Amino acid sequence: MVTISGVKVDKEASAETRRIIRADLGAAAAAANVCGTGYNISTGAWREGTYGTTYTWTNGRTTGSSYYDKPICGVFFNDTGATRYMGVRLSSNYTSDASKQDFGRYSTYAGPVYQNRGYCGTVYSYMKDSNGRVVVDRVHTVGSCN
Repeated sequence: MVTISGVKVDKEASAETRRIIRADLGAAAAAANVCGTGYNISTGAWREGTYGTTYTWTNGRTTGSSYYDKPICGVFFNDTGATRYMGVRLSSNYTSDASKQDFGRYSTYAGPVYQNRGYCGTVYSYMKDSNGRVVVDRVHTVGSCN
């Protein structure tokens, strides 16, 4: 693990994740707070154009026999300043685990959603603009996986 101005980041996190966290430490800290106690190590951050930022967090524990069996929390922050139909879906790295999602009309964020074995799974972010046009429709891999 590395620390960027007080924000903990998974040692395997991408350079882009580190750049996003450095660019807005307040937003990163807020995202960790949304996930709740213990979810304070960033495993990923992605800018979704000018519309929002998707974050994933872990608590550093392992829930199984594999390094990849880590609990993950996902949040998609709305940066538009207006209520939008949006959502976040977190899928485990095990096909037997059902995806967890939160979709609706939000002004601040969608989520948090949790997966018990989410490292190396995926996080999906979705948003429509005020005219109902899809402006975010993205899938990212959670963590550094081989």
